Parts: sequence; C-alpha cells; structure tokens
Amino acid sequence: MDGNGRWAESRGLPRHAGHKEGVRPVRMCIEECARRGVEALTVFAFSSENWARPSVEVSSLMQLFLEAIDREVDELHKNKVRMRFIGDRHALSVKLQARMAATEQLTAANSGLKLQVAVSYGGRWDILQATKKLSAAVASGAMALEAVTEEVFSRELMLSGVPDPDLFIRTGGDYRISNFLLWNLAYTELHFCDTLWPDFDKPHLENALRAFAMRERRFGLTPGQLNVAREGETSQRA
Repeated sequence: MDGNGRWAESRGLPRHAGHKEGVRPVRMCIEECARRGVEALTVFAFSSENWARPSVEVSSLMQLFLEAIDREVDELHKNKVRMRFIGDRHALSVKLQARMAATEQLTAANSGLKLQVAVSYGGRWDILQATKKLSAAVASGAMALEAVTEEVFSRELMLSGVPDPDLFIRTGGDYRISNFLLWNLAYTELHFCDTLWPDFDKPHLENALRAFAMRERRFGLTPGQLNVAREGETSQRA
C-alpha cells in the first residue's frame, strides 16, 4: 500500500495526513474481498525497514494503528472477518501488542475473510525466524533433519494456515516486492499500479482482478500439460 506520504506531500500536507487518508482504501479492499468471496487478504502496513523513518512519522503511524483497530474491530467481527497481525511485535508498544492480541482472540473463531495485517514485518526476518525455530528443534533432537520439508517450513512462517497469495498488488509506481512474503510469493501473479495508495479505489481493484483473470498460471507445467489437467478436472466434475 505505497504512496501515502507522497500523496500528502503533493498536496502540501504533512505525511501523516496521507497515512490517515490511506485507511479508506484499506476498508474498501476488505469489504470488496469479503463480498467477492476471497479467502484471504494480507495488507503490508509497516515494514521492518520502516522503523528507519523519522520518529515523528513512526509515532503517528503507531497511533493510527491503535485508532484503526479500535474503530474497525467491531464491524470486522460483525462481518465474520478473522484478523491476525504478522510481524515482529517486540519493537511495538505494550499497549499496541495488547490490542492486537485482544483483536485476534475476539475474531479467532470467525469463518469469513482471513485478514492479515503485516506490522513490523519483513520477508527475510520471517524466513530467518522460521529457520531458527526448526534449527533449535533439530539441535535438541525433537526433530530429525530429514523431517524438515517445504511443507514443514511453511508452517513456521507468519502466513501459516493461509494459502499462498494468488495475486500481489503494489501501488505507488515502484516495481518491486520490497521484502514482503518472500517465500509465499514464489508463484504469485504480480500487478503494479502507478496510483498512489490513498487514490486506490474500486475500479483500480477491479482492474487488478481482471488482469489476474487473464493470466495463465502453469506452476512449472507446459501449456499442454495444463490443458490435460484442465480436461481431467472437467471430466471429474461431469
């Protein structure tokens, strides 16, 4: 969700004004994904690298997270959204950590959209923390090295319990994934949009979904193999 600060600066506003305005498209995306039956949505709210930003901006973002949770959680819960926060929480305030935990507990049994909010998250950190957990298990004898498979490794990542993303959308005009879900994005379709995040609206989301629908996802197979697999699925349904 890139471009909040630039959106504000282009209007002569402080950067935190852009972050506040960026809450609206988040709400729209949650509502639209829930309405369309999307299983999971993960939003990148604050990266591990963002801690290097000016302290005033970081403080305003942390306050915005608190306010957004307090304002939105009841509506999300009412609409059966299951909410989780992924990332390294140790650097977050005790108050914010407590609010996150309470929100997760409140919505844990919900059966609707699985919403993950990445805060203080980095893809390299995610892979490293999973590696450390499994290394400790092997070193202690609790797990054999041969038992460490891709499936086992994936279960130790922050996105455990949620399918790998089908579609990645980045706004703001940069063409990179910026340390987001590095393991999980291996076969994700990438969609880049020049629009700054506060201006991202329903037509932009629909355009991304249309573009995704036109992609042929082969997962390493040849087009011929993919056609055979599709024909087999069709005959099974028949």
